[in-house]
Amino acid sequence: MSGPLTNWAGNITFSTDRISRCCSVEELQELVASSDRLRVLGTGHSFNPIADTTGTLVSVADLPADVRIDGAAQTVSVPAGLRYGELTPRLQADGVALHNLGSLPHISIAGACATGTHGSGDGNRTLASAVSSMEFVGADGGLVRLDRTDPDFSGAVVSLGALGVMVRLTLDLVPAYEISQVVYDGLPVSRLGTDFDAILGSAYSVSAFTDWQDPQARIWRKMLAQEPLQVEPEWHGATLADGPRHPVPGMPAEFCTQQGGVPGPWHERLPHFRLEFTPSNGEELQSEYFLPRRTAAAAIDALRGLGERMAGLLQIGEIRTIAAEDLWLSPSEGRDTVAFHFTWVRDYPAVLPVVAAIEEALLPLGARPHWGKVFAADAGTLRECYPRTGDFIDLIARYDPAGKFRNDYLDRNLPQR
Repeated sequence: MSGPLTNWAGNITFSTDRISRCCSVEELQELVASSDRLRVLGTGHSFNPIADTTGTLVSVADLPADVRIDGAAQTVSVPAGLRYGELTPRLQADGVALHNLGSLPHISIAGACATGTHGSGDGNRTLASAVSSMEFVGADGGLVRLDRTDPDFSGAVVSLGALGVMVRLTLDLVPAYEISQVVYDGLPVSRLGTDFDAILGSAYSVSAFTDWQDPQARIWRKMLAQEPLQVEPEWHGATLADGPRHPVPGMPAEFCTQQGGVPGPWHERLPHFRLEFTPSNGEELQSEYFLPRRTAAAAIDALRGLGERMAGLLQIGEIRTIAAEDLWLSPSEGRDTVAFHFTWVRDYPAVLPVVAAIEEALLPLGARPHWGKVFAADAGTLRECYPRTGDFIDLIARYDPAGKFRNDYLDRNLPQR
């Protein structure tokens, strides 16, 4: 290691210099069994110390990369450290697909599922909702297998790395499909509140981008190609973009997936960014809040009122929708959800007071902070936000009674009873 280990954004320096890369499950089991404290190092796309430890950081990226597609069951079994961008072309070649993807294909499958990562779409649940079974190394070094028939399953999928070291996941598949992506400029931000359902529900996956100061927003619509392509020159007060766009104004559009209504495979359109490009230099922080969909208009009004507080700090904000599901720590557990994402400059002391102001405005509306991003909420607030938090703390106590996988993040946000 040439220097201190940091996360992707560089805002977190890990508290240990003990890094292990295991090449087999058996080697991983021996490491876990012999360790006092251990956490998993994924692709580093979290913006808080969720992965930190004073013990050993372990990577599962070197485990055998065997991908097992079961056409009859319409599932795929994958190693935990595989990135989505490495899996999706193999699925496409076999004529199958995942139901949705996040903005970045660069992230690991296990890390994304463990933190509740999502894409967008009124009918699309989080990426973790595709998990039908999992296999992880428990605190004693033994292998634990859970599937949807197990009563612990719904609590163990979005696990924050607190139950063990994930080694394999089985994901549900659907037949491969094509997406056409179009971008609209100049949508009046006021229309996001009044026309919310019509705008965010207008395609398979929709994102709205705004800095909460400009009175105009940009809309990315990702439409199933088999549906009639609707590329009206003017739409809800917006105009069809005259060329490719990047979510952050001024950034190169060639980093992004193809726009302009050109049909293409699902995995080349659903993410905002292309695998072959680094979407950012990491000079950023991120926050995100998940609210009941019915509160979208009130939340938009509240955030517009905070626009001046965000000036000079917010690079871009994004609005997406997520369908309800039953995973305990999922941001959309029990309710259809609207997500408000914030990409900040990398200045934590300046950003945190604004994050706190956002929480003051949004928490009364039912907001839930993203587990892997910057938030100000304390443990008591998180328990109110996520109704199954207490059940999950009990689950941790059963699977990891000695606290091998605990760290300061878990002790602060999910303290033992």
